[in-house]
Amino acid sequence: MTTDLQERLPGRTAVAVRPRRRSSAPPWWFIVPALLLFAFVVLVPSARGVYYAFTDWDGLDPGFALVGLHNFTELLGDDDARQAIWHTVLIAVSVTVLQNGFGLLLALGVNSMIRTRNFLRVLLFAPAMIAQIVTAYLWRNLLGPDGAVNSLLDGIGLGSWRQDWLGDPKLALWMIVLVVVWQYAGYSMVIFVAGLQSIPKEIYEAAAIDGSGPIRRFWSIVRPLLAPAITINLMLSIIGGIKLFDQVYALTGGGPGHATDTISTLIYKDAFTLGEFGYSIALAVVLTVIVAIASAAQYTGLSRNERAAS
Repeated sequence: MTTDLQERLPGRTAVAVRPRRRSSAPPWWFIVPALLLFAFVVLVPSARGVYYAFTDWDGLDPGFALVGLHNFTELLGDDDARQAIWHTVLIAVSVTVLQNGFGLLLALGVNSMIRTRNFLRVLLFAPAMIAQIVTAYLWRNLLGPDGAVNSLLDGIGLGSWRQDWLGDPKLALWMIVLVVVWQYAGYSMVIFVAGLQSIPKEIYEAAAIDGSGPIRRFWSIVRPLLAPAITINLMLSIIGGIKLFDQVYALTGGGPGHATDTISTLIYKDAFTLGEFGYSIALAVVLTVIVAIASAAQYTGLSRNERAAS
């Protein structure tokens, strides 16, 4: 290049020209429009909501007073709030364990070479495509005192097993868990199937040649390689279980009494039934903290397990 410059510019000293480096990272200002929209729609309302948690606002009166930590201290002494927190944790843990357990079993089944595997995948995934409120009202009719479940029990000679499935405080909470697991086990199945199909067949063949049985192959090969899918499913199910509202409110309304109230249903009742918006927002802040802590702890633990498995 220097020789060419010297030939074109006789009598002048050639200067080596260095090409400019183009930055591989995109300009940061590309995210500004999305960030402004996110701040306007999410961050600003959230910050304003946290502010109202320290007031006695009733949701209607433009005048309100700051009450400091009164709403949070009242929450600690509220039996209904403590019971709702316990129900929320119980539902979240139960749904997470059962949904992912059944989802994994279904995934292992439909990942085999049976002819109807594609049809079964669609059939088992279909409930997840139905709106939560529709599913809840469907099961509310099925589990009613004169619903299809009790009629079926009568028809097969098990009339003594008839129950008020949603009216019994000892059963209602577990019926909610049943409905959620029925709807979303297929969703977990799809994620597990994707993880199973990413495992090379050669690994299975090598393990079979070495004499490993099905259980040994699952525990030593499938489980470690399925760790990313397990992490995703556990994260989604635990967060969904903690925030659960639609199914609970449509099936039982939090009843009978407060037997199935969760933090989400209690927030709704305190805000729109009792008009205690400040207190309900304090409950929402507690729910946000619980979700954040559970998500962070679970993600940290599962990520560590992924790294150990790899």
